[in-house]
Amino acid sequence: MSPHYYNSTPLSQTDNVHIVVAAGSGSRYGGNLPKQFCDLAGRPLLMTTLERLHSSTPEWKLIVVLSADMTGEWLEMCKDHSFTLPHTIVTGGATRAHSVKNALSVIPHDSTSLISIHDAARPVVTQALISAIVDGVEGCDGALPACAVTDSIRLVGADGSSSAVDRSTLRAVQTPQIFPADKLLKAYGQELLPVFTDDASVMEAAGYTNLRLVNGDPHNIKVTNPGDMAIAELYLSLI
Repeated sequence: MSPHYYNSTPLSQTDNVHIVVAAGSGSRYGGNLPKQFCDLAGRPLLMTTLERLHSSTPEWKLIVVLSADMTGEWLEMCKDHSFTLPHTIVTGGATRAHSVKNALSVIPHDSTSLISIHDAARPVVTQALISAIVDGVEGCDGALPACAVTDSIRLVGADGSSSAVDRSTLRAVQTPQIFPADKLLKAYGQELLPVFTDDASVMEAAGYTNLRLVNGDPHNIKVTNPGDMAIAELYLSLI
């Protein structure tokens, strides 16, 4: 399906872009709607995510990846809530990686800018975090926020046995992840495999291994379970 444009202008070679991945089913969350469309402080969560990205980087363009089934409903939600923030809507693919690839298809192939990929269900993203990631990209193949693991970790074997893992060597990765556009576009030209759980893994497989970790934000949670929505609303009230 061709990309669908809503309240947007074509992207130029020099535009920095946020790609917001919102095509998932959110099956772990439960309910009648995917979590990104569920209520957060009186309106769909996705609206808060987009507004916070825009307020942090007003000059960046926004691309939202939606499932074909939810595009019409999202447009109705925008109308109902008088949500007029300009953004381009692109139809999602079979996997997260394919959804990102669809979004990249509307970005000029000779782009000289930065591309950020962000989970729609992370509405507590801050300007400070985005700035730190942008600073981290300079001279690298990409930058991603990561937090130290605080829980004890065990590695489970095929036979059900487990062994302790040194958590000091581990980091929990967040989004947005930000990359030079030319490198990201090339990386997404390869075959997209099920093991690609985030964009950094796509980059690594393409040989772009100079990826810099920057300090993540513990408040930058990904809403996954119903109780997370209340936590996100609390965090938003404090920042």
